[in-house]
Amino acid sequence: MALAARGRLRGAGTLWAQTLLLQSRHRLLRRSPARALGAAAASSMAPSVQFSPAQRSLFDEPLAIAVQGLCPQQAVTLRLSLQDEAGELFQSCARYQAESSGVLDLTSSPALPGGSFSGLEPMGLLWSLQPQKPFRRLVKRDVQSPFCLELEVFEGHGPLPSRLLARGAHERGFLRDGVRRILVREGRIRATLFLPPEDGPFPGIIDIYGTGGGLPEYRASLLANHGFATLALAYYSYEDLPKDMKEFHLEYFEEAVNYMLQHSQVKGPGIGLLGISKGGDLCISMASFLKGITATVTINGSVANVAAVLHYKDITIPPLGINQKRIKIDKSGIADIVDVLNNPLEGPDRQSFIPLEKAEGHFLFIVGKDDHNWKSEFFATEASNRLQAHGKEKPEIVCYPGAGHYIEPPFYPMCSASMHLLVGSPVIWGGEPKAHSVAQVDAWQKIQAFFHKHLSGKQCVRGNL
Repeated sequence: MALAARGRLRGAGTLWAQTLLLQSRHRLLRRSPARALGAAAASSMAPSVQFSPAQRSLFDEPLAIAVQGLCPQQAVTLRLSLQDEAGELFQSCARYQAESSGVLDLTSSPALPGGSFSGLEPMGLLWSLQPQKPFRRLVKRDVQSPFCLELEVFEGHGPLPSRLLARGAHERGFLRDGVRRILVREGRIRATLFLPPEDGPFPGIIDIYGTGGGLPEYRASLLANHGFATLALAYYSYEDLPKDMKEFHLEYFEEAVNYMLQHSQVKGPGIGLLGISKGGDLCISMASFLKGITATVTINGSVANVAAVLHYKDITIPPLGINQKRIKIDKSGIADIVDVLNNPLEGPDRQSFIPLEKAEGHFLFIVGKDDHNWKSEFFATEASNRLQAHGKEKPEIVCYPGAGHYIEPPFYPMCSASMHLLVGSPVIWGGEPKAHSVAQVDAWQKIQAFFHKHLSGKQCVRGNL
């Protein structure tokens, strides 16, 4: 069964090109009527919020924000609000001072201390969004509708709300114009395929998330905007799939690989895999045992099988052992589980080490050095050691200082702590918001460049920290 829907937004482009676009928007804002008229005329205008693009943008592209019609050097506080589909409210705020022209341009005006962030951060209001209830994580459930942003401009730097000067709204979408969204229900496969609007075939990727279950589509839809045929694959806690994580059979994932390899819109001879957290070790297992895998990217994944027994034909890989006594609980009741897993290099836990030396493709490991879910850097290093010990190509490992566990597409707010379904309580994910945001922008570029290189032979511009 296949149901298709078309995206509504135009143009994604590379993040590099988008950054140049943001700079050009900044120059346009600086040539605004408010500047031309001077401080006296600007102060006589009613304050107004300006976005560029004006009404809609894609979630992973930069957004220029400005306020016009303020008094010269006027002190204001900006508050950004976003409500997700579950009704959870996320907010951020920043204190600014208008320029002598009465214009406040976030691409050139630094935020003052006292808000969610400080310094020159044009996208700071987005990446610093925080839930107003504890332990909530921003997740896009329906990529066919945008997130709606509301920006309020308040007078002064005191407690909010103070006198409201201006308000503006903007939509952040996940599908550019013409991207096709196709529900896939073939055999046992439960997935959604996203195809770019251009004529194919396209380099193909299977995208797998972690222990949250369900069918997250937002990363796959954004990748399709950049020219990839991307299959968001569910594997448990969705429709008629297993309800829990007791055991998985790699034959299910093999069906998904074969579906992509045989699809007329997917460029062969191989496909790519992208997995975060538990999805990372599933991708490594797929690359190790299944045919047709050319490139694999894991984001803070494990090199050992975790959380559930994995079966493939007559092979069984047990989950890595845990020791709950190593859980640390802070004063607010949040668990730190970074030391819970056993060492997959020692004793019986060596049976959980995935034999990735069997893989024929290329690997890229994205690592947050402040990941508190588990020791991602250790896992990536041991994966590299194992591959090289068997004469295989040394994988790419990119480590980001200050980045936590959930390295998402650009401008997603960092989730510092939320409920862990397997632990049954809130856990700390690690990370420092600014460093985490920088990592997300750079990792997004590197992931695309890696897949373009190995799936289509293209050399792409890479982001730099």
